[in-house]
Amino acid sequence: MKKLPALALALLCATMTTSPVFAQSADAGQAAYDAGDYETAAKDWLRKASNGDAPAQHNLGFMYYEGRGVPENHSEAARLFKLAADQGLADAQNKLGVLYEKGHGVPQNLAEAARLYRLAADQGHAMAQYNLGAMYDHGAGLETDRIEAARWYQKAADQGLAMAQFNLGSLYDKGEGVSQDYALAAKLYRLAADQGLAKAQTNLGFLYRNGLGVPKSDVEAANWYRLAADQGNAGAQTNLGFLYAEGAGVTQDYAEAVRLYRLAAAQGHAMAQHNLAVAYTNGTGVTKNPTEALRLYRLAAEQGLARAQFNLGVLYGEGQGVRRNHETAYVWFSLAAKQGDKRAIENREIAARQLTPAGLARAKQRADSCFSQGYKGC
Repeated sequence: MKKLPALALALLCATMTTSPVFAQSADAGQAAYDAGDYETAAKDWLRKASNGDAPAQHNLGFMYYEGRGVPENHSEAARLFKLAADQGLADAQNKLGVLYEKGHGVPQNLAEAARLYRLAADQGHAMAQYNLGAMYDHGAGLETDRIEAARWYQKAADQGLAMAQFNLGSLYDKGEGVSQDYALAAKLYRLAADQGLAKAQTNLGFLYRNGLGVPKSDVEAANWYRLAADQGNAGAQTNLGFLYAEGAGVTQDYAEAVRLYRLAAAQGHAMAQHNLAVAYTNGTGVTKNPTEALRLYRLAAEQGLARAQFNLGVLYGEGQGVRRNHETAYVWFSLAAKQGDKRAIENREIAARQLTPAGLARAKQRADSCFSQGYKGC
């Protein structure tokens, strides 16, 4: 039996692997594929697929999906996957499910995707078990059911699937569908982290940082954050940057903190944008620059980060990096106050006292409009 190319659905973001691996065999298509001769592989599998060979139908379908050896054609990929899926081939059922999930080559149909995942999952297909668990987890094509999500994640996790180990760990971390158990969450994160999954490394680092389910250790936290940060994980870059700024688990190094914040901020990470803005405000690890701080606070504030909204209000209220504007300060303090920031509530009242009745009415209207538009155009 051929080992067919994998198709993954990660947190409801289905993707085809770019380097499928087929099992070693005497199959001519297999040999050609391994040699990078995709046209020859496609011809061999087309001949076999025409004779009803399910693995060949699956393999050729994958090549049409990727456009290897044949023109990219998702509709043809779906047709071929269906031929193989109708013969009970679990890999094809899972892949066809992903096409229905994504609406590639077929009309998007989450219920049909779930049905196909279940067919493959019932045959023990780990990726399909994970995909089905994710649909239960997020209520896509199925009613949200975290208990069922945990059950399917467990089946896939037991087969060593890192994404399933991570998602199951997240459920134990949050106590959703299972009893909250930080120790078990840490164990599952470690299994996935040891396979190189960056988000598992990040979450494991967080548990070490806070002593949840594992002994508190900033050194261990930094080690796990670094592994994920080196893979470009923005959350890990931000968290590791904070450790460098604090000198927790690492030698204090503001410049390194700024470097890491900058990497994460460039990916749009709101907390990194905020922390980098703080560095520019205080001149730690970088030359003080209120104008750049203002720009970064705004980026984070527009993503809804309350502390960035508060700090943006401070800059407008004090005229740092921008002309003093109590009305705009009131707007940002109001938005942060809506999220429960106590400092913002106090500062909003201070800003209000600087305004005329007409200015206060205008500021309140701006704040309401900004909130209704998702913090854009404030």
